[in-house]
Amino acid sequence: MTTGTEWRDAVGRNWAANYRLTDRAFSGLTERLLARIGGLGEQGMLDVGCGAGELSLALARGNPQAKVVGVDISPELVAAARERGETLTNVDFVEADAAHWQPTDFAPDLLVSRHGVMFFDVPVTAFANLRALAAPGARMVFSCFRSAKLNPWASDLASLLKVPEFGQGTAPGPFAFADEAYVHGILDNAGWQDIALEPVDFAYVAGAGDDPVEDAMELFRRIGPAAPALQALKGEERKLAEGWVRDWASEHRSGNLVAFPAAAWIVSARN
Repeated sequence: MTTGTEWRDAVGRNWAANYRLTDRAFSGLTERLLARIGGLGEQGMLDVGCGAGELSLALARGNPQAKVVGVDISPELVAAARERGETLTNVDFVEADAAHWQPTDFAPDLLVSRHGVMFFDVPVTAFANLRALAAPGARMVFSCFRSAKLNPWASDLASLLKVPEFGQGTAPGPFAFADEAYVHGILDNAGWQDIALEPVDFAYVAGAGDDPVEDAMELFRRIGPAAPALQALKGEERKLAEGWVRDWASEHRSGNLVAFPAAAWIVSARN
């Protein structure tokens, strides 16, 4: 479980410091989302849980007539997004909890998110709020992980490190929206219509460069569900565990890349 307080504090600070690693890991999914979203024209767009802003910035660059707003609960992530987007005039970033945020002068025609919606404490309430602030007829497109078992970059690593109950249940966290019926029920109860979930697969790029295995190790030490388990180990235990992870990452090396299969939903709905 990852709470809002953690995103405001240590988790958000860590992701802000390492956004280049996460942007690379999710680059294949970002491309799929951009293709699914299409052109914006002069629409207003809201990026929910925008993180360090990769999706917002890509949409703003490709749609100069659109107004793009990214919202995130983490002050450090919002600061990183603002710095990255300082030369763009059609994108703004707001520090707020999207579950309760009520802008007075912005009703987006499109709501998007790249893996930013699985951490709401009360998802139905959050998505009802998003529907209320959206323009009539607005559409929503977001991604979320499918089952942890279909994402070996996470589940195999957790097994190596003996992380218990990984990816189980619907508590806020990376795999909270893995179950199709659960997601459909949330959106239906929040008043969204034309709900559809499309399974997509992409390559989760963990490491790259001259030593992609060691590059992947830096990602695993810093980001993701197994990072706290590695960080908690000391001395010989830490050395042994990192040896297991390094050998496992080496098995997934291809040239200058370490990449793993990853499985997500692209969810769409309409207000």
